[in-house]
Amino acid sequence: MTSDTTTEQRTIHNPVLPGFHPDPSMLRVGADYYIATSTFEWFPAVRLHHSTDLVTWRPMHGALTEKRLLDLTGAADSCGVWAPNLTWADGLFYLVYTDVATFLSGYWDPQNYVVTATDPAGPWSDPVVLHGRGFDASFFHDDDGTTWMLSMVADWRPGRNRFAGISIQQYDRDARRLTGPEHMIFKGTEAALTEGPNLYRINGWYYLVTAEGGTSWEHQVTVARSRELLGPYVTDPAGPMVTSLGRPDLTLQKAGHGSLVETPTGEWFLAHLVGRPYTPLGRCVLGRETAIQRVTWSEDGWPRVEDGIPHDDVPGPGAVSVSAAESGLTEDADEFDSPTLGPDWSTLRRPATPDWVSLSARPGFLRISGGQSAAGRQRPSLVGRRVTAFRCELETVVEFEPRNYRQLAGLTAYYNSRNWYYLHVTADDDGRPVLDLLACDNGRVGVVPGVRRPLTGGLGVGLRARFDGPSLTFAWAGRPGEGPWQDVGPVLDATTLSDEYAANVVAGEPEAWGFTGAFLGLWVQDLGAEGGFADFDRAAYRTW
Repeated sequence: MTSDTTTEQRTIHNPVLPGFHPDPSMLRVGADYYIATSTFEWFPAVRLHHSTDLVTWRPMHGALTEKRLLDLTGAADSCGVWAPNLTWADGLFYLVYTDVATFLSGYWDPQNYVVTATDPAGPWSDPVVLHGRGFDASFFHDDDGTTWMLSMVADWRPGRNRFAGISIQQYDRDARRLTGPEHMIFKGTEAALTEGPNLYRINGWYYLVTAEGGTSWEHQVTVARSRELLGPYVTDPAGPMVTSLGRPDLTLQKAGHGSLVETPTGEWFLAHLVGRPYTPLGRCVLGRETAIQRVTWSEDGWPRVEDGIPHDDVPGPGAVSVSAAESGLTEDADEFDSPTLGPDWSTLRRPATPDWVSLSARPGFLRISGGQSAAGRQRPSLVGRRVTAFRCELETVVEFEPRNYRQLAGLTAYYNSRNWYYLHVTADDDGRPVLDLLACDNGRVGVVPGVRRPLTGGLGVGLRARFDGPSLTFAWAGRPGEGPWQDVGPVLDATTLSDEYAANVVAGEPEAWGFTGAFLGLWVQDLGAEGGFADFDRAAYRTW
C-alpha cells in the first residue's frame, strides 16, 4: 500500500499568498494552519486559506458570504473589511472583523463585529456588534479562560494623533458582550501609526505585536512585552521585528502587520504583509501580499526575524507530514460546470446570489445579469479574481445579445471604481453588436481609439487580457480554436491598477486610498435596468 503523505522539510517561497492578500491573521489548531486576510469591498469577505505545512496554501471559500453577516452596499473603494482576526478557544473559531465606512475628514466610522463557528468553513453565527472606537480589532484568549478585545484607538479630533494607541477590554464569551472598563495599554513608538494589535502569552510574558509606520514603504512589525496583561509594555530594544525600510533592494517591500504562530514541535513563524513593486519603490499592481518568516528567540526572550528584514525563501517547519492532496494548486481553467463559484472568484460589493449570478440557468455557463455602471456602489455585476503574478492572463468566451448601448458585457482589468480597463461587447446606434474598449483613469472614462469594430458570425466572442509586467494588452477572437487571437488597442499602462496610483491625498487628507490590488474579471452592465445578461462559456487564468 502506498502512502499519500511524506515527511520532509520544505522551503517557504514568499509571498505564500500572492496578489491581494493583506493583513494576515495566522492560526494553528492541531495540525491545521489558517490565514485570514482583508477583503475590503469584495465578497466573499475575509478570505481564508488552509495549510498543513506553512508552505502550500489552499484557498477556502471566504467566511462572510451573506448580507446577514456583512452588508457592503454602498461601500467606498478600499473601505469595507479591514484586518480580520481569527482565533480559537474551547472548540470555537472566533472571527473578528471591522467594517470601515469612510476616509474623509479624519473619520473612519469603523464598526467591529465577531462571529463564531465550529469549522472555519462555516456556517458562521450571527454577528455580535462590538465597539467602534477603532479598527484592526483582535481577540486574545488568556490562560485563565478570559477573552480580551484589542484594537487601535482612532482619535478624530483635529490636531490629535489619529492613531492614539492600543486599547483592551474584556469580552464575556458566555454573555457575548464586552464588559468592564477600557484600558489603553500601548501608545506606540516613534514610528507612529500604531495599529494591527495581536497579543500572545509566552513563557510568562505578554507579547504585543503591532503594525507601525503606515502600510507602505515605512511599514514595520513592532514587538513589546509585559509581565502583566495591562502593562506597562516595553518595546524590543533591537528595534522592529521585521521591516523593509531603507532597503529598496529587497524583493519584498512594505513588510509589516505581523501574526505569530507556533508549530506542534515548538518552531515559530511570522505571517506579515509585503508588496512587490515593479521598480524600486515603484507601483505594486499585485497589491499587498502575505509572506511568512522563520522566527528565533533571543537569549533574553525576544522573537526575532533574521536581520530584521523579509526574506524571499526561508526553511519551513521540520519533519511535517505533507499530504499529496494539500498541493495548494487550483485549476487554471473554469468551465463553469460546478454548482457554485470556485474559491478564487470574488464579487464586488454584493455576494454572488442567484438573482444576478447563476451556474444553473444554462448548465456549463456562468450567467451574469447586468448591474450598475462602474461608478455604482449598490448593484455592480463584476465577478473577478486576483492578479497574482507579474505575467498572467485571463481568457474567456462571452455570449451576449445587447439591445442597446446601455448594455455591455466583457472582460475587465480592474482596480477600483475609478481605475479600470474594459474590453466589452455592446450595441451600436443601429442595434448591431460591436466590440469596444473603455479606460477609466482617476474617474475619467474614455474610449480607447482604434478598437471599435462590428461583430458578425455568431454570438460567441473570445476575449483576453494579458499582464506583462507594467504592460497590459487586450485581444479578441471568435471562439478559441475557431480563429486567431487579434490584439486590439495599444499597449496600456498596467501600473494605473495599483495601490500607489489609486491613492489621492488632498491638503494632507486622504480623499481616496488604495489597499486592494488588481483584478481580472467578467463584467456585465445594464444601465437601463432592462433585463440584460451575458453567458460566459469558460474562463482560463494563466501565469508564467
